[in-house]
Amino acid sequence: MTTEYVFVSDLHIGGDEQLTTLDFEDELLAFLERLEARGGPVELILVGDTFALWEYTEVSGLEKLDALIADHPALFEQFRATGEEILITLIPGNHDYDLACDPEYVDRLAEYNLSLEPEIHITREVGDATIWIEHGQQHDANNRLPDWGNADALPVGYFVVQRIVAAAGRYSDRARGNWLRDIQSVAPMEEIPHWLFSNYFYREMSPYLRAVVAPLLLFFNLSLLYLLGAFLEEIGVLPTRFFLGNELVGALGIAGIVLEVIIAINATIAAVLLLLAVPLWVFGRDLRHTLERFGVVASGIRVGQGDEPFLNAARSVFEERPDVAVYVYGHTHRASLTRWGDRLVLNTGTWLKKLRRVPTWFSRLPSVYYPSFRLNYYRIFAEDGQLVVEYEEIETDQPRDLTLFQRLAARRPPPEAPIPARTVIDPSEPLELPASRSDAEPELAPDPGERS
Repeated sequence: MTTEYVFVSDLHIGGDEQLTTLDFEDELLAFLERLEARGGPVELILVGDTFALWEYTEVSGLEKLDALIADHPALFEQFRATGEEILITLIPGNHDYDLACDPEYVDRLAEYNLSLEPEIHITREVGDATIWIEHGQQHDANNRLPDWGNADALPVGYFVVQRIVAAAGRYSDRARGNWLRDIQSVAPMEEIPHWLFSNYFYREMSPYLRAVVAPLLLFFNLSLLYLLGAFLEEIGVLPTRFFLGNELVGALGIAGIVLEVIIAINATIAAVLLLLAVPLWVFGRDLRHTLERFGVVASGIRVGQGDEPFLNAARSVFEERPDVAVYVYGHTHRASLTRWGDRLVLNTGTWLKKLRRVPTWFSRLPSVYYPSFRLNYYRIFAEDGQLVVEYEEIETDQPRDLTLFQRLAARRPPPEAPIPARTVIDPSEPLELPASRSDAEPELAPDPGERS
């Protein structure tokens, strides 16, 4: 009888060409080896999106799984070895929804001691309590599966992955630094255009062009300040002749002449932008309204979302099933622990590289997408009539993959919200749900420092 459950999700293993690269393969193999060595009544539950089957575009059906196994033979052999000592269960997410659509996957994965349960959600008993487990895609309008088990009933997220993400994997090796394959780490999807422009500027732009453009951007605000000072001197508000009298330029010598050229160019650019701003705004507004009339643009709809839909789903489960003490989900790639009295909501996060948009020290330079890893898992077991949830992050020395210019320009991102290493609840206590969404924030422990 199983007495301990281990939860991991969103590994996103596989995909066309560069997408099949597994940055954390060594860490994942070591993690599975440790579970194999421990053995015992332990069940490892992979909470969806274990495999990135949507990211395969040149094969279909079971051939996707065959391609994935061929790309990662060592990993599947380790699944086989670990599965001989403990139970390994996986449920489908949206990226590996194929697993819910063909019963042959059950037998094929069983060859590697992977037990597939092709369900939207599953439950497990621990002590006198129940754990509710689901990937979470059903609470995401863009990835909800409308007819579970129907291979042809696919959400909009599938077509985005097939057309954009998979294409990035095929062309990534043509980029400087192979950065395109990280497109699956960009969240929410609205960030993709900004991310593309950022990488164009810092990686793909001609170094000679960047050497010209960068100073213009760096000194753009200074140019505006200089022009403002000159204007105030011209109308008599400032009694000095510091700007109009070229005192600043003269004091700086040759550097002052270069600065004057930059200011002149920036002043011209600012004037053109000012002239175009109003007509472009009017044109853009009219175009958007026209597209909305034809249903091409859904006004107010964003692909990115917070945790509220998932917390609402957890609330419903707790209300309908008083025996459920822990609600586990993934999908959003944001690991968290939320406590409502003696009930817990766990987000299992992701092992993918995470890209966080951070501003630069210089406001006109494009933001930098700062990479990090959070290789995390939860353990749940009963102890002295209570339920214990332990959280751990695996150390990794993955490179930051930033150019020198990006490292110099970018601010350091704030550390991710820490998650308590150990949380104990009493499932027999009455249900205590927050009165509103604002009362349902993740519970934080003292910051132990970012481990990534």
